[in-house]
Amino acid sequence: MAGQPGFFDLSNRYEALSAAGDPLERLAAVVDFEVFRGPLVAALRRGPRGKGGRPPFDPVLMFKILVLQALYSLSDEATEFQIKDRLSFLRLLHGATTVWLFRERLVKAKAIDRLFARFDAALTDRGYLAMGGQIIDATVVPAPKQRNTEEEKAAIKEGRIPERWKDKPAKIRQKDRDARWSVKYTKAKVKEGVDPKAFKPVDLAIPMFGYKNHIGIDRAHGLIRTWDASAANAHDGARLPVLISPDNTASGVWADTAYRSKKNEAFLAKGMFTSHIHQRKPHRRAMPERIARANARRSAIRSAVEHVFAGQKHRMGLVVRTIGIARARIKIGMANLAYNFQRLAWLEGRIAPA
Repeated sequence: MAGQPGFFDLSNRYEALSAAGDPLERLAAVVDFEVFRGPLVAALRRGPRGKGGRPPFDPVLMFKILVLQALYSLSDEATEFQIKDRLSFLRLLHGATTVWLFRERLVKAKAIDRLFARFDAALTDRGYLAMGGQIIDATVVPAPKQRNTEEEKAAIKEGRIPERWKDKPAKIRQKDRDARWSVKYTKAKVKEGVDPKAFKPVDLAIPMFGYKNHIGIDRAHGLIRTWDASAANAHDGARLPVLISPDNTASGVWADTAYRSKKNEAFLAKGMFTSHIHQRKPHRRAMPERIARANARRSAIRSAVEHVFAGQKHRMGLVVRTIGIARARIKIGMANLAYNFQRLAWLEGRIAPA
């Protein structure tokens, strides 16, 4: 019937999305994306343009697209399709795309650190100070596995371009020479009350290829305050000085045994930080009971960082599909920013009036 609102009327559909609890609407309500305009404009600044040609998209709008990619683990092509297909995406963006080019310009400008710092300052302005101490950890972010020969692998490890690739620029562009293999160890858990003679589960060593996301969260709010990205085989403990934030109002630092070393303990002591890093089991000896109890107390606090990684891996489906550490860094950095956006929405929801 003419003039009668139908099921497909846009306003009605937006209202239905709101009634269903659109998470992106909530995100837009608590995150002021305009705080990123200054760093984005600075990062994207270029020389005078000639007349004619299509003007660039609004940088804040394009930044929101990268946030959607991080939240939903989308490729560039899938992102453009979803923007055209999903009303919740359209409402956040009010339009547009050309994702790859925008991200490449941010990569070249090395803008992700400034963007992350800008939002951390905005969190502080809103009263979310880094408090309660800090928890440090890292996790492997998978990347597509490379099918290389042993000769090619050896050349890549030495920082060289394999001979067979030198006259094939297209192949070089498609090969990730920065990602590395690592091994993730999982300890077998034995249930209480199980027959001692029964088969015992074994520890697992799982090979993984990609990069690492190194983060430091504040204990009070669970927000990511510091981060770094590296190849998957990088040593976690070497990143501790980079991840320690001097802005946290408390001195405690929690981390697993990978971060315990004389060098790191001296660094923390010099900065007047209190080390709560797990102690290692003595070689070929049982763990002393007092140390085991102390580690258990530390684990109860340190485990909060696992919620961050679980959210990124399971809800956000974090994976690096780009080539090279520079692009991986912005993908991982955007995932960390997107996590903080979601965390802020959750924190604000706790204090919102019923």
